[in-house]
Amino acid sequence: VVLCERGAVGGVDVRGAAPGTRETDLLQPGNLVDQVHAVLLTGGSAFGLDAASGVMRYLEERGAGYRFAGVTVPIVTGAVLMDLTVGDPTVRPDAAAGYAACLAAGDEVAEGSVGAGTGATVAKMLGMDHCLKGGVGTASERTETGIVVGALAAVNAAGDVVEPRTGAVIAGPRTEPGRFTDTYETIRLGREWLPEAVGSTTLVVVATNARLSKEQANRVATVAHDGMARAVRPAHTQGDGDVIFVLATGDVPVDRYGYRAVESLAARTVERAIVRGVWRATGLHGIPSAREWLAEAPGLPMALDA
Repeated sequence: VVLCERGAVGGVDVRGAAPGTRETDLLQPGNLVDQVHAVLLTGGSAFGLDAASGVMRYLEERGAGYRFAGVTVPIVTGAVLMDLTVGDPTVRPDAAAGYAACLAAGDEVAEGSVGAGTGATVAKMLGMDHCLKGGVGTASERTETGIVVGALAAVNAAGDVVEPRTGAVIAGPRTEPGRFTDTYETIRLGREWLPEAVGSTTLVVVATNARLSKEQANRVATVAHDGMARAVRPAHTQGDGDVIFVLATGDVPVDRYGYRAVESLAARTVERAIVRGVWRATGLHGIPSAREWLAEAPGLPMALDA
């Protein structure tokens, strides 16, 4: 859960064809509410949206929300990823989990196979027997003028994960120990996507201290998807529910040049956060992480510092 109890201008762009979302329509330009108080990223597929009730209770207890006719209503938006094929499908986030996540929120963010990334997997074209673990990753950028842009990603993609600076695939469908294939090469050989690849999604929150309008926040969400497309290959498939949220706290005024910096850095932080989420994951239920799988071969092909 990303908390913004004072409220932050929100934006969103849903690119995947299989999304599971909450309160995304209100973030579109032209709709009444322009601030949100929390963004929830969760596993559990559609069941996981229940966790938002716990987030709302936490915010209501603290008087955070949209005030209307003497009532305070917390605005909690969010999205889910599909992880029910890993472990016990009856164990999924609920309202208590959402509340607990709020209590645990802080400046230090755990990465890897935690939170919404616990059951996340990637590179699923050849099915769950060949996939690798996904996870949660973060990254941030800062300009000399004081603009900060950060990203938090929960990576559960159907496609491969790529290191954008080199173009190297760091997580693809597993083949022999310590090696994996490239999904595009597999497609060229005529192999079809297996049904398990439908259960995918990469969820991202981009946050900035820049002062943005609702229209600008939505535009940043659109541009930030470029970072996802650079780090996940292919991204935004029919089996993915890819979503990027944007939060702008408004602490730093920006002119048109500062706004362009926010756009550019948003895409960069997204790609870095995605790579970190996969590289910092650990294996679960017999599914190894990319780092663990590559260790099966003599010598790692690269050392990542995203």
